[in-house]
Amino acid sequence: MAEAAQNQGTRPAPARRWLRRTAAVLVGVPLVAGPLQLPAAPPAQAAPQATGSRSVGVSINSMTPSSPSKDDTVTIKGTVTNDSTSTVTDAHVGLRVGATLNSRSGIDSADRRTGYAPGADGREIGGKHTLELRDLPSGITRGFSLSVPAKDLDLKQAGIYQLGVSVSGQTRAQRYEHVLGIERTFLPWQTSAARQKTRLSFMWPLISTPHLSAETGSDPQQTPVFRDDSLTEELAPGGRLQQMVSLGKSLPVTWVVDPDLLAAVSAMAENYRVEQPDGSTVAGKGQAVARQWLSDLQKATDGHEVVALPYGDPDLASLAHRGKDVSGALAHLRPATDLASRTVETMLPGARLRTDFAWPKDGAIDSSVVDVATSAGAHNVITRNDSLRESGALSYSPTAARPIGGGNRAVVSDARLSTAFEGDLSEAEESTLSRQRFLAQTLMVTMQAPGKQRSIVVAPQRMPTASQARTMAEAVKGLEDERWTEPLDLGDAAKAKPDPRANSRIPSPAAYPRSLRKQELPTEAFREIQRTQGALEGFRVILSRQDRVVTPVGNAIMRGMSTSWRGDADGAAAFRDTLQEYLSGLTQEVRLIQKSTQTLSGRSATIPVTVQNNLVQGVKGMKLVLTSGQPNRLDVGEGQPIRIEGGHSQSVKFDTTAHANGKVWVTARLETEDGTPYGAPMTFQVNVTEITSTVMLVIAGGVLLLVLAGIRMYTQRKRAAARDAAEGSEPVEESAGTSGEPAEATGDEADPEGSGTGAPGSGQQGDVTPDTGPENDDASGTGEKVDR
Repeated sequence: MAEAAQNQGTRPAPARRWLRRTAAVLVGVPLVAGPLQLPAAPPAQAAPQATGSRSVGVSINSMTPSSPSKDDTVTIKGTVTNDSTSTVTDAHVGLRVGATLNSRSGIDSADRRTGYAPGADGREIGGKHTLELRDLPSGITRGFSLSVPAKDLDLKQAGIYQLGVSVSGQTRAQRYEHVLGIERTFLPWQTSAARQKTRLSFMWPLISTPHLSAETGSDPQQTPVFRDDSLTEELAPGGRLQQMVSLGKSLPVTWVVDPDLLAAVSAMAENYRVEQPDGSTVAGKGQAVARQWLSDLQKATDGHEVVALPYGDPDLASLAHRGKDVSGALAHLRPATDLASRTVETMLPGARLRTDFAWPKDGAIDSSVVDVATSAGAHNVITRNDSLRESGALSYSPTAARPIGGGNRAVVSDARLSTAFEGDLSEAEESTLSRQRFLAQTLMVTMQAPGKQRSIVVAPQRMPTASQARTMAEAVKGLEDERWTEPLDLGDAAKAKPDPRANSRIPSPAAYPRSLRKQELPTEAFREIQRTQGALEGFRVILSRQDRVVTPVGNAIMRGMSTSWRGDADGAAAFRDTLQEYLSGLTQEVRLIQKSTQTLSGRSATIPVTVQNNLVQGVKGMKLVLTSGQPNRLDVGEGQPIRIEGGHSQSVKFDTTAHANGKVWVTARLETEDGTPYGAPMTFQVNVTEITSTVMLVIAGGVLLLVLAGIRMYTQRKRAAARDAAEGSEPVEESAGTSGEPAEATGDEADPEGSGTGAPGSGQQGDVTPDTGPENDDASGTGEKVDR
């Protein structure tokens, strides 16, 4: 960034940046073309008054070659802008070579320096190597191009030099030549191969945000549904992912991929649908770019090492800090690793696959993060040396590999090199300065211990922009002549012999960066994920084709834990909610049809209950159970198994037994084979209106018969008792007298035969004669009388 109107640690004012972006089109344009008059910035955005060596802003937009040899000519192109309020006269542009820098921290300090310092910025290379500007009015931007043979730069020894582009001239206030503006970059100078080259592993990440939803079509192909069509833009020519593949194919890098991205591109290569804001879907149109990108990636990775992260790139630190206490949350890592292996082997058959690496966000680790990262088979944890800081005992950057116990290793990437390509690099100036800073740091690493070969790892940001990718590619190409570095696969870097004095002590959880901890997925997110997983497990057992649901929903559950949700808490919550709603909607497609009040007549009757399956596939392993609210009044029988084809309904009949009239509430519910309730129960009322009049008449008749039978038994017993008494009884008069009534004058004379027959209708029990007497063979006549 140019020095004018810029304080240390600040960015240029918006108006200034607009001017410089517009003026960038002048790079390389001959100065005779004249000035370009640009519109004045609005007063509210006007830059502060620029004075002294900040009067003129200088931008270095290109430098070729980036790491020159002694026979090369260094060409620098850029722009100059008069940020002062007066015209600069007798102006010219020149190059200045500062002293060599002797440490990596020295590079950092030089990079932060602003303003012109005569001793530090060196003398100007004058003569024919300067460019006259003549007058430069206020607010005017002009382009410049300077070319100087390397031998004229007077670079006496190998090292890192600050190369400055300065503008000198006069102003109305200062009528003498002085430096009005300067911009610096780094020039790495190594004319021959180093004695011990640094082995450099550069990670080339292919990672994106989640694009696939859990939803699929009901057609046999299960047409996938994408959350949006932004992946098409990333894959199209000039898009971020297209640039990553196009640039990476010619670079000595190690590809690091999220298998979920490969799965999404593969799905996009065929028919797919895209969600719309109103909930509808439309046909996607990115098939051609998806097929081309996948083909290009297969060619680029053929024979090269590819590190596959666990499927969905799960946020290991969030799991370690927020998810490990949620039952089952960590269980997703092993399936994610296994799925990653299968996916990459299918999509990139020619690649040399590695699945034993874990990469926490920004390489920040602590003991809990390492435990989680290595729990699913990863033996190499990619971290950064701002997480595993050196104690100061070493005067050089040690080899990346560090043993951390249990057969595991930390692969410590270099923080300066890994963060060299962050920020907005869409402007040529920022891109050029970032590249030169990176090259200077790599040379300094080699020069720290020229007799000691080391392995260094570069782990850039997970999702570089297209401009960041181009800058990274230019930086790696700047090392292709291998004068001080040589490429190394990440797998080989992990196996390198560790430096015994390098720090390998894993920090405690308290040391984890607070800024990163704030971005983690909350504990509730993992609870929601586990609730979704539990619902999926309960749903899958009834499906005849489990893969149609388990695969897309299970993969979506893994995406819900993605590292890419960092900084997007609302998006992450919306993704989880949508997933839960979709799965809930599927489970409700198998449901009970609500019944109205059921009326039963009779002691035994049948109650039909209907189960509807609106899924495309059939369901099995279920049973329908009825429960009576009053079993003593209505018995509804045992549960019955059901099996329903897709898109059909089934009516299940239950034989019931009623014991009494009245209303009874009955609950119907679906259960899986192990008795787990499925879905919402359905309650209806059964009205037992009759144990009917006919039935009641039958019952009453039965009771009457029982009563009559009892009376008959009673009279028979009484008659038998009377006969027994007659056999040993006294004269009739005595027997009759006992009734308390005056006996009629009957005497022995009146009935000389002694028959004992009383007067009819007297109401008295006459003299009882045994109906078994020999003088009368008709016992029935005497019996009828007694019965009446």
